[in-house]
Amino acid sequence: MAQVKKQLLAVLVLSTLGGLAQAQSSVVVYGTIDAAVAKITDKTTQVAKRDANKLGFKGTEDLGSGLKALFQLEMRYEPDTGTNESNSRPLFQGQSRVGLQGDFGMVRIGRGVTAFQDAKDAFDPYHGVSGTPGLKGDIEVAGYTSQPLDPAGSSNDRFNNAIWYNSPVVNGFQFNATVATKEANNGPAVVGRGTAAAPQYPANGEASAIPMSYAVTYKQDMFAVMGAWERNAIETKVWFVGASVNPMKELKLMATYAHQNQDHTKVSNNETKAWLLGANYTMGASKVLVGYGQKKPDGAVTTKQWSLGYEYALSKRTFLYADASDKRAATSVKYYGLGVHHEF
Repeated sequence: MAQVKKQLLAVLVLSTLGGLAQAQSSVVVYGTIDAAVAKITDKTTQVAKRDANKLGFKGTEDLGSGLKALFQLEMRYEPDTGTNESNSRPLFQGQSRVGLQGDFGMVRIGRGVTAFQDAKDAFDPYHGVSGTPGLKGDIEVAGYTSQPLDPAGSSNDRFNNAIWYNSPVVNGFQFNATVATKEANNGPAVVGRGTAAAPQYPANGEASAIPMSYAVTYKQDMFAVMGAWERNAIETKVWFVGASVNPMKELKLMATYAHQNQDHTKVSNNETKAWLLGANYTMGASKVLVGYGQKKPDGAVTTKQWSLGYEYALSKRTFLYADASDKRAATSVKYYGLGVHHEF
Protein backbone atom coordinates (compact mmCIF):
# COMPACT_ATOMS: atom_id res chain seq x y z
CA MET A 1 0.00 0.00 0.00
CA ALA A 2 2.83 2.42 0.87
CA GLN A 3 4.42 1.73 -2.53
CA VAL A 4 1.11 2.44 -4.29
CA LYS A 5 0.75 5.74 -2.39
CA LYS A 6 4.26 6.76 -3.43
CA GLN A 7 3.49 5.97 -7.06
CA LEU A 8 0.23 7.95 -6.94
CA LEU A 9 2.06 10.88 -5.34
CA ALA A 10 4.75 10.78 -8.02
CA VAL A 11 2.10 10.76 -10.78
CA LEU A 12 0.32 13.72 -9.13
CA VAL A 13 3.55 15.75 -8.86
CA LEU A 14 4.54 15.03 -12.46
CA SER A 15 1.06 15.93 -13.69
CA THR A 16 1.19 19.25 -11.81
CA LEU A 17 4.63 20.09 -13.16
CA GLY A 18 3.52 19.12 -16.65
CA GLY A 19 0.54 21.45 -16.36
CA LEU A 20 2.77 24.30 -15.24
CA ALA A 21 5.20 23.65 -18.08
CA GLN A 22 2.33 23.65 -20.56
CA ALA A 23 1.02 26.94 -19.19
CA GLN A 24 4.47 28.53 -19.33
CA SER A 25 5.03 27.33 -22.90
CA SER A 26 2.48 29.92 -24.07
CA VAL A 27 4.84 32.73 -22.97
CA VAL A 28 7.70 33.60 -25.33
CA VAL A 29 10.77 35.73 -24.68
CA TYR A 30 12.16 37.23 -27.89
CA GLY A 31 14.36 40.04 -29.08
CA THR A 32 16.76 41.64 -31.50
CA ILE A 33 20.31 42.86 -31.09
CA ASP A 34 21.75 44.95 -33.90
CA ALA A 35 25.00 46.90 -33.87
CA ALA A 36 27.22 48.50 -36.49
CA VAL A 37 30.31 50.59 -36.94
CA ALA A 38 29.26 53.66 -38.90
CA LYS A 39 30.61 56.87 -40.39
CA ILE A 40 28.23 59.81 -40.87
CA THR A 41 29.10 63.14 -42.51
CA ASP A 42 30.74 65.58 -40.04
CA LYS A 43 30.73 62.98 -37.24
CA THR A 44 33.45 60.70 -35.92
CA THR A 45 33.23 56.95 -36.52
CA GLN A 46 30.75 55.54 -34.00
CA VAL A 47 28.89 52.44 -32.89
CA ALA A 48 25.42 52.71 -34.41
CA LYS A 49 22.54 50.46 -35.41
CA ARG A 50 20.40 49.79 -38.43
CA ASP A 51 17.40 48.30 -36.62
CA ALA A 52 15.78 48.98 -33.26
CA ASN A 53 17.08 46.70 -30.49
CA LYS A 54 14.28 45.08 -28.51
CA LEU A 55 13.51 42.67 -25.72
CA GLY A 56 9.95 41.40 -25.59
CA PHE A 57 7.54 39.07 -23.85
CA LYS A 58 4.37 37.77 -25.47
CA GLY A 59 1.90 35.05 -24.69
CA THR A 60 -1.52 33.59 -25.27
CA GLU A 61 -4.04 31.65 -23.21
CA ASP A 62 -6.65 29.40 -24.81
CA LEU A 63 -10.02 30.34 -23.32
CA GLY A 64 -11.98 27.76 -25.30
CA SER A 65 -14.49 28.03 -28.16
CA GLY A 66 -11.81 29.56 -30.41
CA LEU A 67 -11.20 32.50 -28.05
CA LYS A 68 -7.71 33.45 -26.85
CA ALA A 69 -6.34 36.03 -24.44
CA LEU A 70 -3.05 37.60 -25.50
CA PHE A 71 -0.49 40.12 -24.33
CA GLN A 72 2.78 41.64 -25.53
CA LEU A 73 5.35 43.84 -23.78
CA GLU A 74 8.34 45.15 -25.72
CA MET A 75 11.16 47.39 -24.56
CA ARG A 76 13.94 49.09 -26.54
CA TYR A 77 17.59 49.40 -25.53
CA GLU A 78 20.98 50.58 -26.80
CA PRO A 79 23.45 47.67 -27.16
CA ASP A 80 26.57 49.85 -26.98
CA THR A 81 25.66 51.32 -23.57
CA GLY A 82 23.00 48.95 -22.19
CA THR A 83 20.69 51.91 -21.52
CA ASN A 84 17.03 52.37 -22.36
CA GLU A 85 16.63 53.60 -25.94
CA SER A 86 17.35 57.34 -26.24
CA ASN A 87 17.43 57.51 -22.40
CA SER A 88 14.07 59.34 -22.44
CA ARG A 89 11.58 56.79 -23.69
CA PRO A 90 9.21 54.66 -21.59
CA LEU A 91 10.31 51.22 -20.39
CA PHE A 92 8.02 49.42 -22.82
CA GLN A 93 8.66 51.83 -25.67
CA GLY A 94 7.93 49.21 -28.35
CA GLN A 95 4.49 48.23 -27.15
CA SER A 96 2.42 47.22 -24.15
CA ARG A 97 -0.89 45.67 -25.18
CA VAL A 98 -3.40 43.11 -23.95
CA GLY A 99 -6.43 41.76 -25.79
CA LEU A 100 -8.58 38.99 -27.19
CA GLN A 101 -8.48 37.04 -30.44
CA GLY A 102 -11.17 34.90 -32.04
CA ASP A 103 -13.22 34.37 -35.19
CA PHE A 104 -14.04 38.09 -35.09
CA GLY A 105 -10.36 39.04 -35.44
CA MET A 106 -8.17 40.62 -32.77
CA VAL A 107 -8.81 43.47 -30.31
CA ARG A 108 -6.03 44.97 -28.16
CA ILE A 109 -5.70 47.89 -25.73
CA GLY A 110 -2.57 49.85 -24.71
CA ARG A 111 0.38 51.34 -26.60
CA GLY A 112 1.74 50.28 -29.98
CA VAL A 113 2.38 51.02 -33.66
CA THR A 114 -0.67 52.46 -35.42
CA ALA A 115 -2.59 50.57 -38.11
CA PHE A 116 -1.13 52.78 -40.86
CA GLN A 117 2.46 52.73 -39.61
CA ASP A 118 2.39 48.95 -39.13
CA ALA A 119 0.96 48.08 -42.56
CA LYS A 120 3.31 50.28 -44.59
CA ASP A 121 6.49 48.42 -43.54
CA ALA A 122 5.69 45.61 -46.00
CA PHE A 123 6.30 48.15 -48.79
CA ASP A 124 9.63 49.46 -47.49
CA PRO A 125 12.82 48.08 -49.13
CA TYR A 126 14.56 48.40 -45.75
CA HIS A 127 11.91 46.29 -43.95
CA GLY A 128 10.75 49.29 -41.89
CA VAL A 129 14.04 49.70 -39.96
CA SER A 130 14.47 52.99 -38.13
CA GLY A 131 18.23 53.54 -38.52
CA THR A 132 19.86 56.26 -40.64
CA PRO A 133 20.06 54.27 -43.91
CA GLY A 134 16.35 53.40 -43.68
CA LEU A 135 13.63 55.48 -45.35
CA LYS A 136 10.86 54.82 -42.80
CA GLY A 137 10.76 57.81 -40.49
CA ASP A 138 10.91 60.72 -42.93
CA ILE A 139 10.83 60.04 -46.68
CA GLU A 140 8.26 57.24 -46.75
CA VAL A 141 5.70 59.07 -44.56
CA ALA A 142 6.26 62.62 -45.91
CA GLY A 143 7.70 63.73 -42.56
CA TYR A 144 4.50 62.84 -40.67
CA THR A 145 4.51 61.83 -36.99
CA SER A 146 1.83 59.89 -35.12
CA GLN A 147 2.95 61.24 -31.71
CA PRO A 148 3.26 65.06 -31.78
CA LEU A 149 2.15 65.48 -28.13
CA ASP A 150 4.42 62.81 -26.64
CA PRO A 151 7.64 63.74 -24.80
CA ALA A 152 10.62 64.80 -26.92
CA GLY A 153 12.52 61.76 -28.16
CA SER A 154 9.48 59.50 -28.38
CA SER A 155 9.05 57.40 -31.51
CA ASN A 156 6.99 58.80 -34.37
CA ASP A 157 4.83 55.81 -35.28
CA ARG A 158 2.78 54.88 -32.19
CA PHE A 159 -0.36 55.80 -30.27
CA ASN A 160 -0.64 55.72 -26.48
CA ASN A 161 -3.98 55.08 -24.72
CA ALA A 162 -5.41 53.32 -27.77
CA ILE A 163 -7.55 50.44 -29.02
CA TRP A 164 -6.60 48.24 -32.00
CA TYR A 165 -8.79 46.09 -34.21
CA ASN A 166 -7.46 43.68 -36.84
CA SER A 167 -10.04 41.84 -38.89
CA PRO A 168 -9.66 38.25 -40.11
CA VAL A 169 -8.08 37.94 -43.57
CA VAL A 170 -10.87 37.30 -46.11
CA ASN A 171 -9.92 36.50 -49.71
CA GLY A 172 -6.63 38.33 -49.19
CA PHE A 173 -8.22 41.47 -47.67
CA GLN A 174 -7.72 42.73 -44.11
CA PHE A 175 -9.02 45.83 -42.32
CA ASN A 176 -7.01 47.36 -39.47
CA ALA A 177 -7.93 50.26 -37.21
CA THR A 178 -6.45 52.15 -34.25
CA VAL A 179 -8.34 54.74 -32.19
CA ALA A 180 -6.77 56.63 -29.29
CA THR A 181 -8.22 58.75 -26.50
CA LYS A 182 -7.62 62.51 -26.12
CA GLU A 183 -5.59 62.03 -22.93
CA ALA A 184 -2.53 64.23 -22.37
CA ASN A 185 0.78 62.45 -22.95
CA ASN A 186 3.08 64.89 -21.09
CA GLY A 187 4.68 66.26 -24.23
CA PRO A 188 6.17 69.69 -25.07
CA ALA A 189 4.19 72.66 -26.36
CA VAL A 190 3.33 72.84 -30.06
CA VAL A 191 3.25 76.48 -31.20
CA GLY A 192 1.21 75.78 -34.34
CA ARG A 193 -0.96 78.79 -35.23
CA GLY A 194 -0.30 80.32 -31.81
CA THR A 195 2.77 82.06 -30.41
CA ALA A 196 5.63 80.96 -28.20
CA ALA A 197 3.89 82.69 -25.29
CA ALA A 198 0.49 81.22 -26.15
CA PRO A 199 1.04 78.01 -28.15
CA GLN A 200 -1.82 76.34 -29.97
CA TYR A 201 -1.12 73.19 -27.92
CA PRO A 202 0.31 73.97 -24.45
CA ALA A 203 2.81 71.63 -22.81
CA ASN A 204 1.15 68.54 -21.32
CA GLY A 205 -2.02 69.43 -23.25
CA GLU A 206 -4.67 67.09 -24.61
CA ALA A 207 -5.51 66.28 -28.21
CA SER A 208 -8.10 68.51 -29.88
CA ALA A 209 -9.58 65.57 -31.77
CA ILE A 210 -9.57 61.80 -31.32
CA PRO A 211 -6.45 60.34 -33.00
CA MET A 212 -7.36 57.54 -35.42
CA SER A 213 -5.66 55.35 -37.99
CA TYR A 214 -7.09 53.01 -40.66
CA ALA A 215 -5.46 50.67 -43.16
CA VAL A 216 -6.78 48.19 -45.71
CA THR A 217 -4.37 45.61 -47.12
CA TYR A 218 -4.68 43.04 -49.89
CA LYS A 219 -2.23 40.25 -50.67
CA GLN A 220 -2.59 37.48 -53.21
CA ASP A 221 0.16 35.30 -54.65
CA MET A 222 3.03 37.62 -55.71
CA PHE A 223 1.12 40.93 -55.48
CA ALA A 224 0.21 43.19 -52.53
CA VAL A 225 -1.39 46.61 -52.14
CA MET A 226 -2.52 48.86 -49.29
CA GLY A 227 -4.28 52.15 -48.60
CA ALA A 228 -4.28 54.05 -45.30
CA TRP A 229 -5.43 57.27 -43.62
CA GLU A 230 -4.43 58.66 -40.23
CA ARG A 231 -5.09 61.74 -38.07
CA ASN A 232 -2.89 62.52 -35.08
CA ALA A 233 -3.54 64.42 -31.84
CA ILE A 234 -3.01 67.87 -33.40
CA GLU A 235 -5.21 67.04 -36.40
CA THR A 236 -2.43 66.59 -38.93
CA LYS A 237 -3.63 64.11 -41.54
CA VAL A 238 -1.81 61.73 -43.86
CA TRP A 239 -3.01 59.36 -46.56
CA PHE A 240 -0.84 56.66 -48.04
CA VAL A 241 -0.88 54.05 -50.82
CA GLY A 242 1.63 51.29 -51.45
CA ALA A 243 2.08 48.35 -53.79
CA SER A 244 4.56 45.54 -54.30
CA VAL A 245 5.02 42.79 -56.87
CA ASN A 246 7.31 39.77 -57.14
CA PRO A 247 7.92 39.25 -60.88
CA MET A 248 10.13 36.34 -59.84
CA LYS A 249 10.68 34.55 -56.55
CA GLU A 250 14.00 36.28 -55.91
CA LEU A 251 12.89 39.82 -56.74
CA LYS A 252 10.45 42.17 -54.94
CA LEU A 253 9.62 45.61 -56.34
CA MET A 254 7.91 48.30 -54.19
CA ALA A 255 6.41 51.76 -54.59
CA THR A 256 4.66 54.13 -52.15
CA TYR A 257 3.09 57.58 -52.15
CA ALA A 258 2.21 59.71 -49.10
CA HIS A 259 0.48 63.07 -48.67
CA GLN A 260 0.59 65.01 -45.37
CA ASN A 261 -1.80 67.88 -44.61
CA GLN A 262 -1.05 70.31 -41.73
CA ASP A 263 -3.87 72.84 -42.31
CA HIS A 264 -4.83 72.77 -38.64
CA THR A 265 -1.47 73.99 -37.35
CA LYS A 266 0.12 75.85 -40.30
CA VAL A 267 -1.12 78.99 -42.05
CA SER A 268 0.88 78.33 -45.23
CA ASN A 269 3.10 75.67 -46.81
CA ASN A 270 0.95 73.07 -45.12
CA GLU A 271 1.19 70.14 -47.55
CA THR A 272 4.00 67.65 -48.03
CA LYS A 273 4.13 64.94 -50.68
CA ALA A 274 6.51 62.00 -50.84
CA TRP A 275 7.20 58.97 -52.97
CA LEU A 276 9.49 55.97 -52.68
CA LEU A 277 10.71 53.25 -55.06
CA GLY A 278 12.50 50.16 -53.79
CA ALA A 279 13.65 46.65 -54.56
CA ASN A 280 14.96 43.54 -52.80
CA TYR A 281 16.87 40.82 -54.65
CA THR A 282 17.82 37.55 -52.94
CA MET A 283 20.61 35.26 -54.17
CA GLY A 284 21.03 32.30 -51.83
CA ALA A 285 22.41 33.68 -48.57
CA SER A 286 22.82 37.17 -50.06
CA LYS A 287 20.22 39.93 -50.28
CA VAL A 288 20.46 43.37 -51.91
CA LEU A 289 18.29 46.29 -50.74
CA VAL A 290 17.81 49.39 -52.89
CA GLY A 291 15.63 52.45 -52.20
CA TYR A 292 15.21 55.97 -53.57
CA GLY A 293 12.66 58.55 -52.49
CA GLN A 294 11.78 62.22 -52.33
CA LYS A 295 9.90 64.41 -49.84
CA LYS A 296 8.49 67.67 -51.22
CA PRO A 297 7.16 70.17 -48.64
CA ASP A 298 5.31 73.23 -49.98
CA GLY A 299 7.63 76.22 -50.07
CA ALA A 300 10.66 74.27 -48.83
CA VAL A 301 13.65 72.41 -50.24
CA THR A 302 12.97 68.91 -51.56
CA THR A 303 14.67 66.14 -49.59
CA LYS A 304 16.11 63.30 -51.67
CA GLN A 305 17.55 60.05 -50.34
CA TRP A 306 19.00 56.92 -51.83
CA SER A 307 20.00 53.86 -49.81
CA LEU A 308 21.87 50.73 -50.78
CA GLY A 309 22.26 47.72 -48.50
CA TYR A 310 23.67 44.19 -48.58
CA GLU A 311 22.89 41.32 -46.21
CA TYR A 312 24.61 37.96 -45.86
CA ALA A 313 22.76 35.35 -43.82
CA LEU A 314 24.94 33.26 -41.51
CA SER A 315 21.82 31.43 -40.26
CA LYS A 316 18.06 31.95 -40.12
CA ARG A 317 18.52 34.31 -37.18
CA THR A 318 21.83 36.07 -37.90
CA PHE A 319 23.09 38.13 -40.80
CA LEU A 320 25.92 40.56 -41.56
CA TYR A 321 25.14 43.77 -43.42
CA ALA A 322 26.70 46.75 -45.17
CA ASP A 323 24.85 50.01 -45.86
CA ALA A 324 25.43 53.25 -47.72
CA SER A 325 23.04 56.17 -48.06
CA ASP A 326 22.96 59.82 -49.07
CA LYS A 327 20.24 62.22 -47.88
CA ARG A 328 20.21 65.64 -49.52
CA ALA A 329 18.21 68.77 -48.76
CA ALA A 330 20.07 72.03 -48.13
CA THR A 331 23.13 69.89 -47.41
CA SER A 332 24.16 66.28 -47.97
CA VAL A 333 24.45 63.70 -45.18
CA LYS A 334 26.23 60.50 -46.17
CA TYR A 335 26.17 57.28 -44.15
CA TYR A 336 28.36 54.16 -44.35
CA GLY A 337 27.96 51.23 -41.97
CA LEU A 338 29.00 47.62 -41.34
CA GLY A 339 27.08 45.57 -38.79
CA VAL A 340 25.57 42.37 -37.49
CA HIS A 341 21.92 41.60 -36.75
CA HIS A 342 20.76 38.74 -34.52
CA GLU A 343 17.28 37.64 -33.47
CA PHE A 344 16.45 35.38 -30.56
